[in-house]
Amino acid sequence: MADSDVRLQPKKKGLTRRQKRSLSRGAQYVVFAAAVIVFAVTADWGRLKNQFAQWDIAKEMFPDVITLALKNTVLYTASGFVLGLVLGLVIALMRLSSVGPYRWVAGVYIEIFRGLPALLIFVFIGVAVPLAFPGTEIVGGTYGKAALGLGLIGAAYMAETFRAGIQAVPKGQLEAARSLGFSPARAMVSVIIPQAFRIILPPLTNELIMLFKDSSLVLLLGVTLEERELSKYGRDLASTTANSTPILVAGLCYLLVTIPLGFVVRRMEAKAQEAVK
Repeated sequence: MADSDVRLQPKKKGLTRRQKRSLSRGAQYVVFAAAVIVFAVTADWGRLKNQFAQWDIAKEMFPDVITLALKNTVLYTASGFVLGLVLGLVIALMRLSSVGPYRWVAGVYIEIFRGLPALLIFVFIGVAVPLAFPGTEIVGGTYGKAALGLGLIGAAYMAETFRAGIQAVPKGQLEAARSLGFSPARAMVSVIIPQAFRIILPPLTNELIMLFKDSSLVLLLGVTLEERELSKYGRDLASTTANSTPILVAGLCYLLVTIPLGFVVRRMEAKAQEAVK
């Protein structure tokens, strides 16, 4: 009789997996909202406004912050990206080469320039190179040095991106090109690399964003007033005005470029995923 009573009792059911996820998500929202409220209540907004949001100081920065500082930042980034793109492709092909010394040189380059902080690379270009080669000048002056520094940094990352993109192209594409009479070099240039570019466009755009931010290190090269980029321009005005508003404005100018680029990356990644499906 007792056994039949036990069997007749309804089994207790726990929370379903969906309910557990909902509770977890709700708890995260509560913690986030609490953190925002604590920050909003405890922060001294008056002092922050006085130090970072002086409209009169911000207004005096225009149009130079755009026509001078942002323009120089874009020029430094663009020249460094182009150099890094070319050098990165060459290093990637060396890394994939059947010639041992090529692979060794490419591997050493990638490990060194990915491992060194970007600050040390700019110090090396600005200080060590003139000491090692007295009387020599890098073509383009500060713009040339900035392009070289950013290019050396970007090439190490782009080389690995190129290598992954080339290896992602189906081997049948190379075999088909060779069956049509293409030489290995021509097949790589005409068939494989264009397809690899389509694959690696999103990560290359991320590299562009990284270089755009690293361009702030150009100040280590000793720039003139007309060669200042956003960070140097903001720091100089902050020192002159004894206020941090110029640094905030410079940061917003960075976001004017990086946020649209980030949106482009997400759109390209979404299209790539749709193409795979």
